[in-house]
Amino acid sequence: MSIEVAKRLQHTEEYYFSKKLREIDELNKKGLNVINLGIGSPDLPPHPSVIETLNQCASLPNTHAYQSYKGVPALRKAMAQWYEKFYSVTLNPETEVLPLMGSKEGIMHICMTYLQEGDEVLIPNPGYPTYTSAVRLTGAKGVSYTLKAENGWLPDLAALAKQNLSRVKMMWINYPHMPTGAKADIGFFERLIAFGKQHNILICHDNPYSFILTERPTSLLAIEGAKEVALELNSLSKSSNMAGWRIGMLLGAQDRINEILRFKSNMDSGMFLPLQMAAVKALTLNKDWYDELNMIYRNRRTKVHKLLDLLGCQYDKAQVGMFVWAKIPKKYTNGYELSDRVLQQSAVFITPGGIFGNAGDHYVRISLCTKESVLEEAIDRITSKIT
Repeated sequence: MSIEVAKRLQHTEEYYFSKKLREIDELNKKGLNVINLGIGSPDLPPHPSVIETLNQCASLPNTHAYQSYKGVPALRKAMAQWYEKFYSVTLNPETEVLPLMGSKEGIMHICMTYLQEGDEVLIPNPGYPTYTSAVRLTGAKGVSYTLKAENGWLPDLAALAKQNLSRVKMMWINYPHMPTGAKADIGFFERLIAFGKQHNILICHDNPYSFILTERPTSLLAIEGAKEVALELNSLSKSSNMAGWRIGMLLGAQDRINEILRFKSNMDSGMFLPLQMAAVKALTLNKDWYDELNMIYRNRRTKVHKLLDLLGCQYDKAQVGMFVWAKIPKKYTNGYELSDRVLQQSAVFITPGGIFGNAGDHYVRISLCTKESVLEEAIDRITSKIT
């Protein structure tokens, strides 16, 4: 018997890292002990007080029931206070904050709430592949906009305004940007909000990297009038080392939150209460926590720069976030070729930039989620096998 997959999946490929991890697993079975510098999953633990809160709450007899789709009031309040404290953004915790089981979930929720066949969505190239797959699953059409190094990896809004935007309903952006590590300033955010209003486009800002190697976190919602046309996603995955806990948030105007909740409430039965209370604790941590985390990432970044120097790659030292994006030497056809060579010869995996769109074909990306000692070993392997 043959059962075809749904049309929505026929052009949706398995996530690149899912396939690559299987390949790495096979190499490890052969005894190669591959060093994986590809995936941005924090290797450091959350603050001890966060783990303690989880344990204490989970041990109580009355914390294991279904929870509200909107999260407990304490969590929404903590998220709003976090935004007030670090982003200078005022949010009503009752109406403008929606806790999520990870911000990746929120990307799909937003797309499924607003998109259908015939709609178009502006998607960054290079950019997070999930934007493309989520849009495709709705039946809408993704329209990529190219980001270029010479423009600071920011979209050319003037050029976009000259295109036919009549069917464009949504635009995905992400600053600090993944994979390039580019930053966006307030001036750009102001122009972006004006662009969204002028063309009646919902601006969706994915903002999980704003605490990593930045002097001050920034939010698109800090711009006057932003809630009229923008939504923002955020997460504790990177800022609090809680990637596997799946705790994210959606911030925006009350009407938008309510519209998305109509979809979300059909997809889950609320977040485990001990996780919510641990998230409340994580959101109360002071600046010292983020400063200590960033000191570790700075030291690791220095090692990554050394590794990239060995490979003859070029990079911008002003990048932020938990990756380093680097242009490959001209002798390689693309980042896939360099990535495969490093994997085959040195048993070190670095991410080819082309998985983020063809604008990344001549780049590679290295994660900072690896201990310095492991980065040193990767440097030694590359030194002995490639350089």
